[in-house]
Amino acid sequence: MPNSSQREVRVRFAPSPTGDLHVGNIRTALFDWAYARHTGGKFIFRIEDTDRERVTDEYIAAAIDTLRWLGLQWDEGPEVGGPYGPYLQSQRLEIYAEWATKFLAQGDAYHCYCSAAELEAVREAQRSANVAPGYDGKCRNLSAEAIAVYEAEGRKPVVRMRMPEGSTTFTDLIRGDVSFEHDFVPDFVLVRADGSPLYTLAVAVDDVMMKVTHVLRGEDLLSSTPRQIRVYQAMGVTPDEYPLFAHLPFVMGQDNTKLSKRNGEVSIAWYRDAGYLPEAICNYLALLGWSPGEDREDVSMKELTELFTVERVHSSPARFDMKKLEAINGDKIRSLTLDEFYSRALPFLQRAEVITGTVAEADLVKRALPIIQERIATLSEIPLMLKFLFVTNFSVEPDSQTKIQDEQSKKVLQSALDALSGVSDWSHESIESVLRVALIEGLGLKPRIAFGAVRIAVTGSHISPPLFESMELLGRERSLERIKAAL
Repeated sequence: MPNSSQREVRVRFAPSPTGDLHVGNIRTALFDWAYARHTGGKFIFRIEDTDRERVTDEYIAAAIDTLRWLGLQWDEGPEVGGPYGPYLQSQRLEIYAEWATKFLAQGDAYHCYCSAAELEAVREAQRSANVAPGYDGKCRNLSAEAIAVYEAEGRKPVVRMRMPEGSTTFTDLIRGDVSFEHDFVPDFVLVRADGSPLYTLAVAVDDVMMKVTHVLRGEDLLSSTPRQIRVYQAMGVTPDEYPLFAHLPFVMGQDNTKLSKRNGEVSIAWYRDAGYLPEAICNYLALLGWSPGEDREDVSMKELTELFTVERVHSSPARFDMKKLEAINGDKIRSLTLDEFYSRALPFLQRAEVITGTVAEADLVKRALPIIQERIATLSEIPLMLKFLFVTNFSVEPDSQTKIQDEQSKKVLQSALDALSGVSDWSHESIESVLRVALIEGLGLKPRIAFGAVRIAVTGSHISPPLFESMELLGRERSLERIKAAL
């Protein structure tokens, strides 16, 4: 059988979705997907759901939806199938049980009857003696008599893997050769007392049976690699058939601490609801630990598949920068065609109940979008920018109302009303020309002061799309009515 570097590339993304997928999850999925596409290999999506109390059907469905929304289509997995399914671990329990039984028969594993209290007492003694914590091997070589006593007490054993003496060395595609002394990798549990498999058994069995050739995953799982290799050995897999490992660097916040809700580690669903484009999220996450070279930051999904190699993944931690993600998102919004922008904007306008879905509203939205496309960084800003065009009971926002109550503002609004009342060609060019003459030349005001009061009166806020285009879209009658109302 050819080794991992010669076989068709098969990578897997195998989350255990106990909630919505987060930045770290998706960065891993993105790198897996890009590597599979770059090499012409297969991208496998596998759900680790043996913990059915925490991994719910709702979370599984959300994970599937998130990957589809991001454009990370999988070749094998849920809703797609494949030759090595099923792809939910909860549907593979008999497979894990068979392997555990085989490991026991081979002597690679043994039954451990130690209670939770006994194990904690051992750990406490190890801590007191300043010894590395770990299982002490008490049940490694139990006699038949000792086993009978434990069985008579009603103890239910776990299945524990024997770690041989020595060390495990493997080549990480990002970090080079990595070694672990087995003194610090004690015998580990494969199967709980209730018969359910642990991660280390299930992940290794699945990777072998699904013919995974490359495991790209987070650096936090680096220390679990010797355990997985030990399971490969017990399964009879030779070293040249092991998957190749690449442990991706941590993603840190700007304050050099682990990502949290405070510094960017919120779910991808949050970014989606906040109006970030999937292509912007993928573009930015690709830059966290990987570089296309030449200091480039704008990378399309197609370019990512063409350029991505594991050799370009850094080993040092990456820093998550919300401002940079926002900037990239703004650039992606500006690159959309009007039809694309409209289809992305529509759900946000409907969700905010700014529009109801009439043909007239759709036409007005399409006319309004070009004037805000250059001004927004997220799609969630669209309802705030355009609601003044659609509200039936218009009012000025309270914090903006105070800005137009002074005498100068009233003078500006009255002059604007007088000048605009005679305008019949209600185009933004005519509106701008008339207001500049009346307010800047006539009153001697700076544009910001002159137009600020009119902006608030017409749009209800001091933050809005370009004033003259807004007034053109709003129409002559409604614009004049709002200025009168402000007075």
